[in-house]
Amino acid sequence: MSDFNRGYTRPATAGPADMAVDAGLRAFMLGVFNKVGLGLVLSAAMAYLTGAYAPVTQLMFQQSADGRVGFTLLGTIVTFAPLAIILFSGMAMRSITPRSSGIVYWSIVALIGASMGLLVLRYTGASIATTFLVTAATFGSLSLVGYTTKRDLTGMGSFLIMGLVGLIIAMFVNMFLHSSAMAFIVNVLGVLIFAGLTAYDTQRLKMTYYSLGGNQSAMGVATNYGALSLYLDFINLFQFLLAFMGGSRR
Repeated sequence: MSDFNRGYTRPATAGPADMAVDAGLRAFMLGVFNKVGLGLVLSAAMAYLTGAYAPVTQLMFQQSADGRVGFTLLGTIVTFAPLAIILFSGMAMRSITPRSSGIVYWSIVALIGASMGLLVLRYTGASIATTFLVTAATFGSLSLVGYTTKRDLTGMGSFLIMGLVGLIIAMFVNMFLHSSAMAFIVNVLGVLIFAGLTAYDTQRLKMTYYSLGGNQSAMGVATNYGALSLYLDFINLFQFLLAFMGGSRR
């Protein structure tokens, strides 16, 4: 099998040096996926805390007269805080280290998990568990495709990112239109876009590893930001699938 190595294709027959590189790549990717897994565990714990523990739930969420569950002011701040952290870290951090990138990752994971308590209030526990298992199986399969494919997914990734921008705009517009047909289209596109991004981001991480040339500090940063990109792919894929598979509590 051929792998990417700084833009060159490695020969199918690997010598001792190539085997060492493969071992390093496996260790790097394992570190990324372990961090994604731990991030999902933390998010699940935070979602349960904010969605099932009454004192915290009342601080984060409120119910309207028609029975809809939404965010309080604190809940809204928590929901948008991850975006603020990403923007701040990109502009304010002159030198990103493994430690600072780790703080960014775990902060975002915890905050997103806290905001996902809304899902605990909206959907039944059984449907959340079922959707999570479906998402995990889909995510794992697509990551394997991205890791093993010989096809360069860069072009597809650029197309998907443009689609993601359009998706965000459509979601924002539908916040005012409240169109069920548009919501359905958004959910379908969301599943397709984040499914594709899962494979693309996995391959991008593989290529990133080869481009770093063994720089341990840079790989520490890449592990954290790589885990963040795959974590976000998983969470978004899960939420869009939940829109189809989730059983409402109402």
